[in-house]
Amino acid sequence: DLDGRDVLAMVRAVSDVPVIVATARDDDASVVKLLDAGADDYVIKPYSSAQIDARIRAVLRRLGTDQQDVTVDVGPLKIDPRSREVTLDGNPVDLTRKEFDLLLALSRRPGAVVSKRELLAEVWGLPWGGGDRTVDVHLSWLRRKLGETAAAPRLLHSVRGVGVKLAVLES
Repeated sequence: DLDGRDVLAMVRAVSDVPVIVATARDDDASVVKLLDAGADDYVIKPYSSAQIDARIRAVLRRLGTDQQDVTVDVGPLKIDPRSREVTLDGNPVDLTRKEFDLLLALSRRPGAVVSKRELLAEVWGLPWGGGDRTVDVHLSWLRRKLGETAAAPRLLHSVRGVGVKLAVLES
């Protein structure tokens, strides 16, 4: 029941995921407005699946995949997205899928405070909210597996009323 521009604004508020707009509107003003609002590409109905596939490949090519597969080093913490393995001080850390995704999301922005809403969108795919407690519970489990607590954090620091950040430590 929402206009595409409204949906695009909601998505852009919480994510930088690539967006290809598919619509019947073919006037220049509509195309320009959606591209200016953050769409990465635009297709006009009717279109073929081959055309959509090609546009998806083009958008992904422009974004590059180099950041998605690179091992992330944050001090003593090493995260390998390809093998989904984590080591801390050289020791393996056994994480669930969501714990790994949460840690990876934070590690891609070391030292930056990431809001719970951003984490819900990125890790759980809930761009319009959800339970903050979900993030809190998973952070608690993750802290335990990293050998720390909220009261005595080493890596995962909560910023009251804002979110959480992964501290940048020396190896």
